[in-house]
Amino acid sequence: MLYSDKVMDHFNNPRNVGVIDDADGIGEVGNPVCGDMMKITIKVDDGDHINDIKFQTLGCGAAIATSSIVTELAKGMTLADAAAISKQQVADELGGLPPAKMHCSVLATDGLKVAVDDYLKKHGREPISGEIKTSDPNFDPHADEDEPHDHDEACEL
Repeated sequence: MLYSDKVMDHFNNPRNVGVIDDADGIGEVGNPVCGDMMKITIKVDDGDHINDIKFQTLGCGAAIATSSIVTELAKGMTLADAAAISKQQVADELGGLPPAKMHCSVLATDGLKVAVDDYLKKHGREPISGEIKTSDPNFDPHADEDEPHDHDEACEL
């Protein structure tokens, strides 16, 4: 499986790794097929902008790279703009992902959406993210892929 230089850079040198101890919003998601787990923590300023964001990911190299790029994309964005980041935007920012790895971009965007919604709920506001795909126990991250795959292979670097 070939990865872009940008995927390898974010895997080898991930940005924004860690946890914000006094986070305003926390998003924890997992992929039941691969076992990838992700936690995203955010700090939000008075203007509804994400001014700090960190992640912890237990998973394959693509899961780490997508987590890293999502934090870079979301930093400085409004909550609404951050929640609107799509799996395709994540893949495009990384110079593409193999079809068997697109589920990692879903995990990363869902983690961010859960963190945004957590913040909003804590402040008595309506969630804005809508459906979080990875929270469905029947979610198949490969369902919209054209190529057949092996789940074990899909979750290797």
